[in-house]
Amino acid sequence: MPRINLLPWREAERKERKQRFLVALLAAALGAGVTTFAVHLMYTAMIDAQHARNQLLQAQIQRLNQQIGKINTLQKTERQFIARMQVIERLQRSRPQIVHVFDQIVNTVPDGLYLTEVLEKGDHIQFKGVAQSSTRVSDFMRNIDGSQWLTNAQLEVIKAGKGVPGSTFTLDAKVISPKAAGGEAGNGIKSAATGHPTAGGHAR
Repeated sequence: MPRINLLPWREAERKERKQRFLVALLAAALGAGVTTFAVHLMYTAMIDAQHARNQLLQAQIQRLNQQIGKINTLQKTERQFIARMQVIERLQRSRPQIVHVFDQIVNTVPDGLYLTEVLEKGDHIQFKGVAQSSTRVSDFMRNIDGSQWLTNAQLEVIKAGKGVPGSTFTLDAKVISPKAAGGEAGNGIKSAATGHPTAGGHAR
């Protein structure tokens, strides 16, 4: 019976299988590399696109912030302008009022009392002066409460004067208008003093 040597054929088949495996492995590696590269390119493009959108949004935000800053500046300027207009309006309204107030002050000071200082504090006026007695101070307070432009006289300090006869005093009164005074506006001055009242000293 003849003998056939199959070793060379088997060796050739193993080499062929090994080559096919290496080729398949190389193809798989190449495919994986191509896929990875494609995915990398895709993600890189997406990241670049997102960066571009972010830059656009940042530019828009900066533009909006600048516009908001301009609006805030305009609003601040508007508030300052309104405040100045209100001050001007108050001054315009108070110009004739202060004339009447000082005229009333002269008419409310009874005999035996003179003022050393008159200080305006908003809608209040502080009086400092010297009186022959506490009765003169009471007369002055009643005259203030009965006037058209002053009311709510409040005595703050009264004490015996040092080096001068009589008592020094400090009192506060509120400035009003005849409209605010209501029915008291037409009553005039209710003075308890006799004679013509005078305002001695000086007013600041």
